[in-house]
Amino acid sequence: MPKPKKSTANNRELILHQENLIGEAISANATHSDSEISLPESPEKAVQPANLHTILQELRDSRRENENNFRELKENINARLDETERRVAEVDDRTQRVEEATLMLIKAQEELQAKVSDLEGRWRRENVRLHGVTEGAEDGAQSVSDFVTNLLKEKLNIPLSLDLTIERAHRSLGPKPPPEAAPRSIVVKFTSYRTKEEVLKRAWQQKGFMLNEKKVFVDHDYAPDVLKKRREYTEAKKVLRERKIKFQTPYPAKLRVFYEGETRLYTTAAEATKDMAGRGFGVTVIKPPVTWADKIKSTMWRSVGQTQTGGPLTEDSPTEGYKKKLEAFRRE
Repeated sequence: MPKPKKSTANNRELILHQENLIGEAISANATHSDSEISLPESPEKAVQPANLHTILQELRDSRRENENNFRELKENINARLDETERRVAEVDDRTQRVEEATLMLIKAQEELQAKVSDLEGRWRRENVRLHGVTEGAEDGAQSVSDFVTNLLKEKLNIPLSLDLTIERAHRSLGPKPPPEAAPRSIVVKFTSYRTKEEVLKRAWQQKGFMLNEKKVFVDHDYAPDVLKKRREYTEAKKVLRERKIKFQTPYPAKLRVFYEGETRLYTTAAEATKDMAGRGFGVTVIKPPVTWADKIKSTMWRSVGQTQTGGPLTEDSPTEGYKKKLEAFRRE
């Protein structure tokens, strides 16, 4: 019985020794991958040496294969990133061109709108509007023109022999309002601009006139967009009247105020209310409207430390890489 025990112990020692040898070989391979592995001489070194070299060779091959795979993956990712950057740069350039073209179109549209408003104002230059005439007051006359002619001559002290030469007169377009609502204005077109100015002058000197216990005012026939802008001065003019400060409202939509020792001309209601609030007047400051051009400019790329020439867009305009644009540009 003692002999088998000794043989079993020897086998265990031999197996442990072999495992230690393989561990040392693997450690040496990790440190010196390309050097030859020299095992320490021992009586057991002849035990399956081919398997050890095979394991080491497989480890080297696996490492090389992994390195090649990672290299290919890195190259593929870099190629995809370059392609993505190129496409993003193209989209960014295209978006910037579209934004610049849109701003040009908005500017052209504003210029055309200003010309249309000017033409409409010239077309209405012989017109006046009568505000406050009770609905149905003209029913007894043969026509609205005859009613307006007799009314103006009577209330403005115009000689009966003077022919006002009214081409046409009618109520403003729209449905007839209920009795408790404000009446529609009467639009009057004269054939002569001078006659129209004479009527306006007399009406303004008298500050209107009374008809059926209602105050009637005579004013220019403004275009709708001009009238909208002029109405924005309503609160400012009310405050000026309360303080007995003289003012004028030049065409198309301006406000000239005669302060003590100073005269100011405002081109917008936002400018007027802001300055008046700074002077201590109790007015609500009107914020300027945000236009589409302002919205586009607030999100456009702009050059940092450079001056944009704003030249025409061409197909040969230089384009920068996306990374360079990120470095040279920023969002406002």
